[in-house]
Amino acid sequence: MADESQKNNPLHGVTLEMILTRLHAHYGWQEMARLIRINSFSNDPSIRSSLAFLRRTPWARKKVEDLYIDTFFG
Repeated sequence: MADESQKNNPLHGVTLEMILTRLHAHYGWQEMARLIRINSFSNDPSIRSSLAFLRRTPWARKKVEDLYIDTFFG
């Protein structure tokens, strides 16, 4: 069963928008920009612009997902 293999995956059922929103509430843009050096967190940051960048930049998305896991599940 597919759900069984995902039950221990903290990203299962969590959208990228949910991840960004939660990280932003926890850290704020300034700290997120310090932790992950990407322009969409430091230059006129917004959820929308960050989502657009992360959806087309796999290495950056991985860093954000890793920060989410480390912050809330690590």
